[in-house]
Amino acid sequence: MTKPVISGIQQIGIGIPDVHAAFKWYRQHFGMDVPVFEEAAEANLMLPYTGGKPHQRHAILAVNMKGGGGFEIWQYTSRTPVPVAFEIQLGDIGHFVTRIKSADVDGSYTFLKAKGADILGPVSTSPDGQKHFFVRDPWGNIFQIVPGTDWFGKGRQLTGGPAGALLGVTDLERSKNFYSAILGYDTVVYDKTGVFDDLKTLPGGDVEVRRVLLKHAQPRAGAFSRLLGSSMIELIQVKQKQPRKIFENRWWGDRGFIHLCFDIIGMDKMKKLCEANGHPFTVDSANSFDMGEAAGHFSYIEDPDGTLIEFVETHKVPVLKKIGWYLNLKKRPAEKPLPDWMVKSMGLNRVKD
Repeated sequence: MTKPVISGIQQIGIGIPDVHAAFKWYRQHFGMDVPVFEEAAEANLMLPYTGGKPHQRHAILAVNMKGGGGFEIWQYTSRTPVPVAFEIQLGDIGHFVTRIKSADVDGSYTFLKAKGADILGPVSTSPDGQKHFFVRDPWGNIFQIVPGTDWFGKGRQLTGGPAGALLGVTDLERSKNFYSAILGYDTVVYDKTGVFDDLKTLPGGDVEVRRVLLKHAQPRAGAFSRLLGSSMIELIQVKQKQPRKIFENRWWGDRGFIHLCFDIIGMDKMKKLCEANGHPFTVDSANSFDMGEAAGHFSYIEDPDGTLIEFVETHKVPVLKKIGWYLNLKKRPAEKPLPDWMVKSMGLNRVKD
C-alpha cells in the first residue's frame, strides 16, 4: 500500500443544540436509526478550534443500513453552541449543504412533505440531468436529496445516508486540485457557470456562480466501503459578491456542519500525502482515541478555505452491543471489505420509534 486507502465518507459532523432531539428527527426523516456509539465526554484534542480549551460534549454517531455515511450528531454541554449570526447564502465559504442519497427522489419528496418538513422548492434538475431537491432540518441545516447509485442493506425509508456535500470556495481551481489530489475526487461530472434554476430555492441562490461536481473514478475500498458507498463533492464559487465564511468567529462544534469525515486505512501515509500537498495535519490524536464504544486514530486538515476535513482510521467498532461483540480492525487487510453479514449485524442495534 503506497497510498492511504479511503473507504468513503464516514460521517458528517453536525453541531446541534439538542443531540437527542436531532437524533430522533434524523431517524424519522432520513432513516438514520442505527447508533454506532453514544458518549458524553470531554473533547480535549480539538483545542485549535475550541478557543484553546477542552469542552464537554455529547455525541451520537448514527448510520442508515441502506448505505451511505453517518451523522456525528454533536452537542456542547459545557457551553451553548453558537448559531451562525447571518443567513448563509449560496457561495458562502464552507460546508453549506449535505447530499443525502435516495432510491426515489420523487418518493422522498412526497414522504418528507407529508411529514411537514421544511422543503425548499420543488423537485428540480441539476446540470447532469439528475432530479434533486433541498430540505432544511429544524436547526437550519440544509440537505440535498439526490439519486443513489449504490446500496448496501435494508432501511425503513427511501433515503440512505450522506453521499457528499456542497461546499463554498473562493478559488475553484485550487479547491478542485485539493479534493482530487488528497481525497480522490478526480473526475468532473460538470463544470458550469451561470444563474441556475435548480439553485434558486436556496438562500442567495439567484446569483451567478461557477459550480463543479466531482466524483471519484476509483471505487472506494476498505472494511466499510460497501456500506459507505460512493459520493460526490460540488464546489460553488460565487461570482459577483464577497462571500462570508460560515464559521467566522465561531468554534468547531458550534451549530451547523462542523466537518466532513473520511474513513481511511493508513494514517501515516495520509499524513505524508497531506504534507506533500501543502495541507499538514492541524490535529492528530497520535494513537488510538477511545470513544467508549468505538476507538481509532483521527486527524484533521483544512481545505484551501479552512473547511475542516477529518480522517478516522477505525480500530474498534461495536457490531452487537447487547452481547459485547466488537470488531478489531487493526490486523485486517487494508483494502478488503468486511463480509456484508457482519456489517449488517449492526442493524440489530436499530432504534425504533
